[in-house]
Amino acid sequence: MNELSLFLPCAAGVEDFLAREVHAITGRQGQDLIAMRGGVRVRAGWREAQQLNLHGRLAQRVLIELAHAPYRNENDLYAIASNVAWEVWFTPRQTFKIETTAQHSPLQSLNFATLRIKDAIADRFRAKAGGVRPSIETQWPDVRVFAHLATDQCTLYIDTSGEPLFKRGWRQDKGDAPLKETLAAAMLAASGWWDPETGAVSDQPLYDPCCGSGTILIEAAQIGLGIAAGSLRRFGFEKLLPFQPHVWAGLKEAAEQARRPSANLALFGSDVSHRMVDFAERNAERAGVAQALQLRGGDALQRMPPAEAGTMLLNPPYGERIEVAGIARDGRDGREGRDRQAGTKPGREQAQTEDGGEFFVQLASHWKKHYAGWTAWMLTPDLQLPRRMRLKESRRVPMWNGPIECRLFRFELAAGSFRKTEQTADGA
Repeated sequence: MNELSLFLPCAAGVEDFLAREVHAITGRQGQDLIAMRGGVRVRAGWREAQQLNLHGRLAQRVLIELAHAPYRNENDLYAIASNVAWEVWFTPRQTFKIETTAQHSPLQSLNFATLRIKDAIADRFRAKAGGVRPSIETQWPDVRVFAHLATDQCTLYIDTSGEPLFKRGWRQDKGDAPLKETLAAAMLAASGWWDPETGAVSDQPLYDPCCGSGTILIEAAQIGLGIAAGSLRRFGFEKLLPFQPHVWAGLKEAAEQARRPSANLALFGSDVSHRMVDFAERNAERAGVAQALQLRGGDALQRMPPAEAGTMLLNPPYGERIEVAGIARDGRDGREGRDRQAGTKPGREQAQTEDGGEFFVQLASHWKKHYAGWTAWMLTPDLQLPRRMRLKESRRVPMWNGPIECRLFRFELAAGSFRKTEQTADGA
């Protein structure tokens, strides 16, 4: 196929890392590769779109732009969609779904806007296929169409990914609020443990003391072993008309040959919940990286360092979930107790609970005593957490966990009290 305009959406704060990864996969640069808010746009071919799905770790999807035009009302949307050659991409025997997003759109109803785009696609197929049109399927469609409405511009995309790309295919066991694999990869990139452009990984030990079901460590192990992110799953492009099975088989075979089964990795994880450690071990088996990980049960407030120095990377739990990380008070006389009585759960975004505050103070004390020489990176929505921990961050990286604005804080650990070691950088 001729070159396509691809858009790869990603979490806010990840755009530059994604641009480097896309360059590594496609070789594109300059005006062919542009990082923008919320994603990366790249001019590439159909083969490269498949490679981005197979190897990409940071994007949420790989979308092909089919139309970009001004609009004022729903009739304009109908006209824009009518001019797209949908019959090039799928057949009237297949099902499809339209997902519409908007930013500062003047239209009153996104549902009606979606309906007009659907009508245009159906009417075009009727005209081209002798009255036959594809059916809508909202649960498991063969084809996904995305529409984005800005103030006066409409953009239509066809999706090549199917399920979101954070669904790698290995996670079957998980706990509460698991970290998405794409965000885990972004944390690895932001910490410098992984370079998404060169593919190089640090030779320093990596340790997650609150590993949960193992997302960060499994992602790191797959990167270190050269295992393609999408090697265990299917993709939406396999149901599109340009798909050629023999080409796809060749891409997968090349990915298999690029594996590095003898990589020397030092990856450690622990969790106070032995149930979660069991989950992590089973997930690691499915991901093909069990031999690269050293997992064990252990309280984050008591576990000793697995090596003399290295990198800690963690996404600690908050509120009631603090019990997953280590010892905490019962909380019945504090906010957590009130939340229990009300039947609600504080969730990750509420890091200011009494139990959470106590846990993090104890964690900082434990690090001061036993982890001198280590670097700790912690993802949290609590922008005051370093002050609560009585630590001074040497860097803070803005990063979004879904709709929650977070920071990835870096702490250079040394024995005793902490002093400012670097000028704090915050791109927010």
